[in-house]
Order: sequence, then structure tokens, then C-alpha cells
Amino acid sequence: MHYNCLIVDDEIELAKMTCEYFEMFDVTCTYVATVRECEECLLKNTVDMLLLDINLGNGNGFNLCKKIREQSDIPILFISARQSDDDVLIALNIGGDDYIKKPYTLSVLLAKVKIILKRMVNSEPRKIQEYNRIRVDENVMKVYIEGKEITLKSREFRLFLCLFENRNKIVTKEQLFNQVWGNEFFSDGTLNVHIRRIREKMEEDPNNPKLIKTIWGTGYILEV
Repeated sequence: MHYNCLIVDDEIELAKMTCEYFEMFDVTCTYVATVRECEECLLKNTVDMLLLDINLGNGNGFNLCKKIREQSDIPILFISARQSDDDVLIALNIGGDDYIKKPYTLSVLLAKVKIILKRMVNSEPRKIQEYNRIRVDENVMKVYIEGKEITLKSREFRLFLCLFENRNKIVTKEQLFNQVWGNEFFSDGTLNVHIRRIREKMEEDPNNPKLIKTIWGTGYILEV
């Protein structure tokens, strides 16, 4: 099944009411109450965007958002009764696209959802880039080296894309942090772990990389 919107909220009656309202305006919608149900739904269906509560009883919307962001750039709007600015900042910094405080007005929420859906439809198609033996397809977030598919998680892909678009040039740590992590909290250790994971998937010998090389004290270079 394909849904425009998946609501993840353990306030079942509110989620059900929101779904019914959205359906009246041709926004296909379904809802789940737990982290596990959300993960199962995303595996079995295609979903354009999420409305995600923070307190889910058996889980935490923040943690779920972080996990989804490792694999997908799907729009995520947090819906929560938590009112503090700290909660809003955390939600936005871990990858949330917006934060709607409960109780929300159905018409206003629908308007926000429709704007995002329209933006997705009107967005320009991503591009396919090739250079020597490497092919990068942004449409499906895939990298191919000599025809072999390399499976990368969302953040790993964005990191490699930054290196690929600046291939044969030194890319500083600051450039990588700004493009891949934005305003989120980060550290050199976080970057090093992601580079290591990419090397393990691409390099014949990750301990002696030939593709992604470290420029000590500065950053990295993709040599192709």
C-alpha cells in the first residue's frame, strides 16, 4: 500500500480522528501506536511522510527519528504535547522537518502536510553522476563501483556524495560537517566512524585505503 502520511501516536483516538479528517481531503493516511508497528509499516508499505509523537509508551520518537534518518530522508513532522524549546530544538536537530504542539488544529496540520506533499511532487528530480568507474544515483541513493552496487545508509551516502562532488580535491572536516550534519551536534569521532564504515564497504583493504584518503589534521580526499 501507498500512504501520503503515516501517524505514529499512542493517542489512538486522536490519531484515528486525524486520519479520518485527512482522508476527507484526499490525503491517504494510516496510523500506528508503537515504534515496532511503525517499523513494520514502513517495511510493508510506501509512505511519503511521517507525523511522529515523542512519547510512545514503549519507545521514544526521538530515537525512532534518528534510526529512520540513518536510512531515509522522508519528511518527519513531530506532533507532541511537550512544550519546551529544548524538545523543539532536539527534534529539529536530529532530522525533524517541523514541530507541531498538541493540541493541534486539524485544518492547520493538514495545511502543513499538504505543503510538504506538494513540495515533494514539484521538487526537481535528483541527478545521476558518473566519473571513471564510479556511478552515483541520487534518485535511489545508490553508489556503483565498476557496476557493483554499494549499499550505504542515508548519512553515509550524503557523506560520500560530498566527497564525490569534490573528487580529487581535499574536503575539510568543516565542509563535511556543514553539508552532512548541518546544525546537529557532531564530533571528529562521529565523522571518523562514518568514513570507516564507507571504507569497509568500498575499499579492498580498509586499513590501507586507495579511494578515500585521510589528510591528517584537515579532512579527506576521494581519489578517482
